[in-house]
Amino acid sequence: MADEPLVLGIETSCDETGVGIVRGTTLLADAVASSVNDHARFGGVVPEIASRAHLEAMVPTIQRALDTAGIKGSDLDGIAVTAGPGLAGALLVGVSAAKAYAWALDKPLYGVNHLASHICVDQLEHGRLPQPTMALLVSGGHSSLLLSADITTDVRPLGSTIDDAAGEAFDKIARVLGLGFPGGPVVDRMARDGDPKAIRFPRGLSGPKDPEYDFSFSGLKTAVARWVEAKRRAGETVPIADVAASFQEAVTDVLTRKAVKACKDSGVDHLMIGGGVAANSRLREMAQQRCDKAGIVLRVPRPGLCTDNGAMVAALGSEMVWRDRAPSSFDLSADSSLPVTEVSVPHTDLHAAAHEALR
Repeated sequence: MADEPLVLGIETSCDETGVGIVRGTTLLADAVASSVNDHARFGGVVPEIASRAHLEAMVPTIQRALDTAGIKGSDLDGIAVTAGPGLAGALLVGVSAAKAYAWALDKPLYGVNHLASHICVDQLEHGRLPQPTMALLVSGGHSSLLLSADITTDVRPLGSTIDDAAGEAFDKIARVLGLGFPGGPVVDRMARDGDPKAIRFPRGLSGPKDPEYDFSFSGLKTAVARWVEAKRRAGETVPIADVAASFQEAVTDVLTRKAVKACKDSGVDHLMIGGGVAANSRLREMAQQRCDKAGIVLRVPRPGLCTDNGAMVAALGSEMVWRDRAPSSFDLSADSSLPVTEVSVPHTDLHAAAHEALR
């Protein structure tokens, strides 16, 4: 609808320069410039390379999004940007660009949380989120269980990873198996030809005395690496497909079991799964099976919306405008460790007054 908020979102928390444009819950443009190939030879993301890539890609990616949506900057109702968490230098590029565009166009600025944006992006596919919603976010940097009572003001952490995140574990196991970077897609692909029951790898933090909703994948990663090393030392062929399938089964088993338990314990009948690892085919399949059995409605965005993108930031920004939440001030800065409880960076009256005086 034309009267719904039209918002541009900028995402630069890691190695993707994402710019999305959303009207209400309708996605109009989702432009992405990735620097993943620049990091591949290092086996992981190099922060300085990511920051430089964002600088080069920012203006053309924003223009591409505007052209795709068929709008001008002056048509916007607001500009949203990931303020954290993420890589400090990468975040600063996005925040600086958002402030510049918002100032030049005289539009309100919304500094929003990366994790809350991953939850809100599902609205672009399945409509507005029910309240409350349980969210399982799994990516290269995060494995979190979050209870969202209000996506614009109230997101509560129930559990998180205490060491390696799920996506990080996928990358490390891919390296052990010689499959390259990033590891998630290639491990998923190899696992389709393997037996998930071939090797019983450990399930971290699954004992009766372990934290109910926290995750640990460091022990699993070590167990897989030692198993592979033992095979190679013995001169035996490593069954890569079976290792990939068995490792993936261990990860998805823990993630889905804890997510469903959190829903039951909290009396929540909706589970949303987001983040890059949410594109994993086995995670989607197992989550659907367990949610169906528990009577829980599962919401998972299409794979293209699970990875980092500007659309998710624009979705949360649009929700902020629609609910008349206060914008951020122009002294907004990046916060690499921004807690998920801070869905948006608050307005500062002092700096807002200074901004108006300068105008």
